[in-house]
Amino acid sequence: MPYYIGLAAWAFAAGALIPVMGSLNAGLAKSLGGAPLAAVVLFAVAFAASVLTLVASGQSLPDAPAFTGAPRHFYLGGFIVAFYVLSVTILIPKFGVGNTILFAMTAQIILSAVMDQVGLFGAPVRPVNALRLLGIALMLCGLCLTQLSQTRGT
Repeated sequence: MPYYIGLAAWAFAAGALIPVMGSLNAGLAKSLGGAPLAAVVLFAVAFAASVLTLVASGQSLPDAPAFTGAPRHFYLGGFIVAFYVLSVTILIPKFGVGNTILFAMTAQIILSAVMDQVGLFGAPVRPVNALRLLGIALMLCGLCLTQLSQTRGT
């Protein structure tokens, strides 16, 4: 159980930092003059951090055939993360941190449940049961409530 708790804490910390990253990158975009430039800087820093992590782990890069042998769709994650970073960088100043993250998080939960149900992209199959559906419904209700509270000024 401690292993599971450690993984849960790690996932929680990673998720907690998403709105921080979005806000920081939105500020960087404002300082540098645009979201694409801020995204390039963010990815350069992320690349450097990833290289340092690779070196510190003692892991070496695989040979070229390993890269060309991987299914091409596995590389789409780079486009997805670029879309996400550019999106939150642009949306947060216009839509707010809370709104941006709430909609993104709701989409993540719904798509995660679908991916678990069918094992999409090699995910382990975890059938969606009534309790998970209830949780998703409660989250959608929470999203609606936060939107109502903003339109009513409370």
